[in-house]
Amino acid sequence: MDLNTLISPEHYNIANEIDKHNSDKIALKWESGSGEHKTITYSKLIKEANKLANGLTRLGITKGDRVVVMTTRLIESYVIYLACLKAGIVISPSSELLRAKDLVYRLNHSEAKAIISYYQFIDEFENIKEETPFLKYKIAFGQESPNWLSMEGIMNEESETFQTVDTKKEDFAILAYTSGTTGMPKGVVHSHGWGYAHLRISAPLWLNINEKDTVWATAAPGWQKWVWSPFLAILGSGATGYVYNGKFQPHRFLQILQENKINVLCCTPTEYRMMAKLEDISTFDLSNLHTAVSAGEALNREVIDIFKRHFDILIRDGYGQTESTLLIANLNVDANKIGSMGKPILEEFVEIVDENGGPLPVNEVGTIAVRKDFPALYKQYYKDDEKTKNAIRGNYFITGDRASKDEDNYYWFQGRNDDVIISSGYTIGPFEVEDALMKHESVKECAVVASPDPIRGNVVKAFVVLTDGVTGTDSLAKELQNFVKKLTAPYKYPRIIQFAESLPKTDSGKIRRVELRNS
Repeated sequence: MDLNTLISPEHYNIANEIDKHNSDKIALKWESGSGEHKTITYSKLIKEANKLANGLTRLGITKGDRVVVMTTRLIESYVIYLACLKAGIVISPSSELLRAKDLVYRLNHSEAKAIISYYQFIDEFENIKEETPFLKYKIAFGQESPNWLSMEGIMNEESETFQTVDTKKEDFAILAYTSGTTGMPKGVVHSHGWGYAHLRISAPLWLNINEKDTVWATAAPGWQKWVWSPFLAILGSGATGYVYNGKFQPHRFLQILQENKINVLCCTPTEYRMMAKLEDISTFDLSNLHTAVSAGEALNREVIDIFKRHFDILIRDGYGQTESTLLIANLNVDANKIGSMGKPILEEFVEIVDENGGPLPVNEVGTIAVRKDFPALYKQYYKDDEKTKNAIRGNYFITGDRASKDEDNYYWFQGRNDDVIISSGYTIGPFEVEDALMKHESVKECAVVASPDPIRGNVVKAFVVLTDGVTGTDSLAKELQNFVKKLTAPYKYPRIIQFAESLPKTDSGKIRRVELRNS
């Protein structure tokens, strides 16, 4: 791929990628868990986004303002994102799994001027007790909500035409938050120019999308992966996106693939693993599926073999981060390389480096690094020049993931440099879980690590030292799990709790998590 094809024009807005597909073609096919169906054309989707863009602008939410968006797998989610981009508004995606303490940090750190939330999720915002000095508007959709503006009302009687705001390629588009090992989440800034490069890498190369395809990417709004695939890659390619707003059930997922004649599937390793375990997997007809990809964590070789054997589909692993786009992937896979991460999409931009940022030779384990001038790399960590600076080593952005490369330039994943836990595709910072546990009166000290799991890849495991006089029991472990669920997003709770007399530490008093992971 020619590097110049990834560099956007100086004046560029991501929304233009979707606008250019304006037609009566179906953009989205939506289905609820209970069987309700809806569709929307590109033309209708764009008109609805234009109405919302007009309404937000009329309120005074304009170019450069930050808006926290909490929604789910709904057609309205696409309308909201498209409208905000058209108006030059910076979107801060937030999962419905977040709790008040997570949300208040995002609202204040981003200096969000507004919230746009599905009505079912507004209670957690109402639970915020701290001041939110920058917040002016709370907008809900789906149902009238006391003390919240109605998105439908804002759109009512607005024009179906809107002149997309003139944004430059360096202007902020997305402010996504990612967990770290210590401290609060980092605000990852993506510019409009990032979107230009991402679309041209992800959609044609990895997802292999063409305009005639029906594409199902299972990621939910609130995560950067939703921006990657369900929103930008699918709609930016002019394909038809399938949206399922229901709980994951392996049988149902296979039925959906069969009934809707899905051509491209993008889902998590956990979803693939659970489908692969079904005894009747061979009874499903997936003959319309020409591409299946996996992202979020490494996928087991056994699962890849099962899909290949039953459906003659080779699941292609892809690797990227919130800070980037797809970096490494199995595109044209050598049978001898199955189980590897694949090759860098642009070989001159990805490298294995040592602690000084110097490239390492073949078969030596080091850190995966991305050249800092890569067009689809994040712009900065918001309000944190030090973290932005520290993420660069020599000429590279350091991912924190370790791997080696072989003589054919295939990358082989080894693990993470830091202590971030990836479970079922969710990124979990140990500090957040430890912080919640420490608030319980029975907890004296704790440490959280990843514990290998055959389904989720990893689960959260907590080593807990109890206060004097307290005995570790199964009922106390359950109590601690429920306690964490109430304080932070439920997916972060420790599925395993091991009571300990003490925690291993270095001479300087730092907890040796590597020792705990190996115990």
